[in-house]
Amino acid sequence: MKRCYRLFFCLLICCPSVFAQSQVPVPDSTSTKAKPQKPAVKQLKEVQIKDRRLQLRKEEDPLNVEIVNSDFIQRNLAGSLMKTLERLPGIKTIGIGSGQSKPLIRGLGFNRVVVVDQGLKHEGQQWGADHGLELDQFAAGEVELVKGAASFMYGSDAIAGVINVKAQPIPQKHTLAGSVNLLGKSNNQQYGSSVNLYGRKENWFFDSRFTYQNYGDYRVPADTIFVYDYAVKLHNRELRNTAGRERALHFSTGYVGEKFRSLFSFSNVYSKSGFFANAHGLEPRNVDTEMHDASSRDILMPSQEVNHLKLINRTEYRVNAHHFAMDLGYQRNFRQEFSQYVNHGYMPAVYPADLSLSPDLEREFDKQVYSFSLKDQVALGNHQLSIGLNSEFQNNQIDGWTFLVPAFKQFTAGIFAYDKYKINENLLLHGALRYDYGHIRMFKYADWFESGTAETGLKKLVRAADLNRSFHSIVWSVGMNYNLENFSMKANLGKSFRMPIAKELGANGVNYHYFSYEKGDPTLNPEQSYQADLSLGWTADRWSVLVSPFYNYFPNYIYLNPTPDHDYFYGAGNQIFQYAQSKVVRYGGELQLKVKLLKSLSTEFLGEYLHASQLSGEKKGYTLPFSPPASALFNLTWSPELAPQLQKTYFSIDYRITAKQNNIVPPEKKTPGYGLINLQVGTELRLHKQPLQISLQAQNLMNTRYLNHTSFYRLIGLPEAGRNVILSLKIPFQTSLNK
Repeated sequence: MKRCYRLFFCLLICCPSVFAQSQVPVPDSTSTKAKPQKPAVKQLKEVQIKDRRLQLRKEEDPLNVEIVNSDFIQRNLAGSLMKTLERLPGIKTIGIGSGQSKPLIRGLGFNRVVVVDQGLKHEGQQWGADHGLELDQFAAGEVELVKGAASFMYGSDAIAGVINVKAQPIPQKHTLAGSVNLLGKSNNQQYGSSVNLYGRKENWFFDSRFTYQNYGDYRVPADTIFVYDYAVKLHNRELRNTAGRERALHFSTGYVGEKFRSLFSFSNVYSKSGFFANAHGLEPRNVDTEMHDASSRDILMPSQEVNHLKLINRTEYRVNAHHFAMDLGYQRNFRQEFSQYVNHGYMPAVYPADLSLSPDLEREFDKQVYSFSLKDQVALGNHQLSIGLNSEFQNNQIDGWTFLVPAFKQFTAGIFAYDKYKINENLLLHGALRYDYGHIRMFKYADWFESGTAETGLKKLVRAADLNRSFHSIVWSVGMNYNLENFSMKANLGKSFRMPIAKELGANGVNYHYFSYEKGDPTLNPEQSYQADLSLGWTADRWSVLVSPFYNYFPNYIYLNPTPDHDYFYGAGNQIFQYAQSKVVRYGGELQLKVKLLKSLSTEFLGEYLHASQLSGEKKGYTLPFSPPASALFNLTWSPELAPQLQKTYFSIDYRITAKQNNIVPPEKKTPGYGLINLQVGTELRLHKQPLQISLQAQNLMNTRYLNHTSFYRLIGLPEAGRNVILSLKIPFQTSLNK
């Protein structure tokens, strides 16, 4: 009993409020009766949870970065992934028909832009203007466009920037899902489909996709075009022999844990397409128009077949403050160009019957690439340190009855360290240092036929000699990021490096696509580049603006210089183009302005400008080839809420105006300015809880006849494709798996 009293006494002393609240109140005779109070009703503001991952990536990256997802690709679907990305400021493409294209970042392309696919540097035949990128845009989950000197992280060739194509996200646990894409285009009667199926139990997952596309000859708004002043009449305004087929197969699987994951990926992309029959070979006049005009969907010679195989493994392990990542890759790019045998120089008039080479195989390139990279990201206080190394070995074999580039083997390796130092919540400093080494061995090539006369002697001419060269360089980058609530600033200064490629060192033959005779220079030095980038951004509730100027200096830029000479022995009188080096300065920038006019109405302005000038060499004072003119895009988008069954609805119109390009390098021709109107309409329709994404585009709505200065066919004055209506349907589906 005493214990109970003691406990009661302690509670009374320590927690008097408990007993005060439990006491029954004694009514006060002087108080009035309390009136019952109505419950107060307050409406809380809507809580929105936003994913700031992409925003943080842009704020913390030292270079100018644009990031788009699969929704952007679906909305702006074009003939290829690079063509789809062309809507972004600072990126253009070299178009090759309706199904192939390669990227230009701020006017630089070919081997100056690195394309990364699922962590692996994509290696095809990037040096050719007619060689597109073998990528399936339906398989892309997210694409990062890095503008600026990125060699410190990606090595040689990233002198202009990087296009990083990432796979779809790893599926959620206990799901089985997928999607079916259907695609149709009016201009070239294209149809296609992409089917995706993926799933995951606990730690193991799989992701598969199959894509097929079939298209015919594409149409231009012209009845007659002029190939080097020779009039070529078009049948139904169609470009003869530009049809194509594409197939892509993807499969990935792997183990995903909290600290360890290992992912395996397989892909095989195949395409077969024709070259415009009147713009290939030595005699564009000698074209069997009746044969080509019989069908708009057949693929006759001249044509190309390309198959790109990739095997990738990425393994990651997290322990304490370290994040280790290792990438292993193998890829094979097998490319064949087919054309009827045409003799020139001392080639036999009739193809020899005993020659082992096929008379239709003009050229063949067989490139096999083995890649390895290892990286560690470690957090040390306010430092985020990344150190790593990567290496690559290429083996490129050639075949065919013509010669342009010799066979070669190439090895490259690099080691780097990159530190991101966080001074406070607003200020970040960046610093990177990298060392690269490269070695290329090119193999001797002699003609399969004899040259000369009985007086001078007959012999098989050596077109390329054995060559062994090594290159090395140190590159660096320093920068800062300053971020406030409504203001952001990036400043970066860096040096990049690019070793000369086999074509620049050893080319010696006719490029039938450009009617030119190209010669390499085995004494070329590695290309160096110094670049300064600045990015200033302001953000408010209803508007945002981003200004991104840059300045770029090359002490020894490598370019293909047109000479006054002509080759009459092996080039049939075509002009000789010689690879050379000169000092080059480039500057320009991009401007992005977004304004929200109303709740569902917004507008956007995207502008870009580039100036390039050669400071030395034979073309001193001229610009660089494929320099895009200034352009601007005006957009107006309406995103109404129409009905519960219609979600994410949008009506959008783009008006792109492109200035004339009079600053050229002969034999380039001046390009007049033009304006284009594109429309986009889309919505997500829900039928019995099943979403159906519908996208409709009208490209070149007014069927405008215009010339794209960076187009592959610009040299012969070929206009771009006419009006093109694109309908795309995406049907996603998902179900849950039992645990």
